[in-house]
Amino acid sequence: MKVVHSIHELRDQLRGQLRVAFVPTMGNLHAGHLALMKAARQHGDPVVASIFVNRLQFGPNEDFASYPRTLERDVQKLADNRDVYVVFAPNELELYPEPQKFRVEPPSDLGDILEGQYRPGFFEGVSTIVLKLFACVQPQVAIFGKKDYQQLMVVRNMCRQFQLPVEIIAHETVRAEDGLALSSRNVYLSDKDRLEAPKLYAELQRIQSRLHLGETAREQIEQETTQVLLERGWQPDYIAIRRQRDLCVPTLEEIISKEPLVVLAAAKLGSTRLIDNLEI
Repeated sequence: MKVVHSIHELRDQLRGQLRVAFVPTMGNLHAGHLALMKAARQHGDPVVASIFVNRLQFGPNEDFASYPRTLERDVQKLADNRDVYVVFAPNELELYPEPQKFRVEPPSDLGDILEGQYRPGFFEGVSTIVLKLFACVQPQVAIFGKKDYQQLMVVRNMCRQFQLPVEIIAHETVRAEDGLALSSRNVYLSDKDRLEAPKLYAELQRIQSRLHLGETAREQIEQETTQVLLERGWQPDYIAIRRQRDLCVPTLEEIISKEPLVVLAAAKLGSTRLIDNLEI
């Protein structure tokens, strides 16, 4: 496995390769990331993983400065995993040698809702760095986890609209045995909060059951779930039942006719903000 830090070195390593599979990460790797690497190996060869904490997708009061940076440990995990050929670990100056004045702005009906509403500019930062990384790596396929469901949709739509020759593969959310979606930010959870954290996914499952049993009062279901979490000490940003295809609010007729839906959630537990979703 090669570890490179410059775009020039990266392109030297990938010259002549026919089907590069790419997994972009911000590091602090866990079993969920390793599952993405293994999936990438099934769709392309060689596999490239990037490790870069992207300043553009952090708001002014978010955790950019304190975000876990564990490059040495991450590289060892990838070496032990043996699915990755090249690790691209640039510093900030390599990817942003000058102020990034050109930005990719997602449409407001996708980028300014849900996560975009609570984290203004987040998806602009995501889209900009993903496009830049795609330009550096030039992959034929890229793997993204479904845990960041809205991000996955933003990237897919960006590739389609710019006609980028990159196939986007979605990978199922990897969870701990108790149902908690694996996330680099889980390390922020206290021992007490870690015991409570699986409740978020459990509530999504309860919504899924209610819809399968024929309930159609979307807003009532969202409000009741929000109240359950509030009473348990959570600070919910949103509990939202949406259409899978575009994240728009489903009509009553669509709910009755079993339109494919997804329920998305974001809530703070202690000092840690968790997100999750469940397709229905």
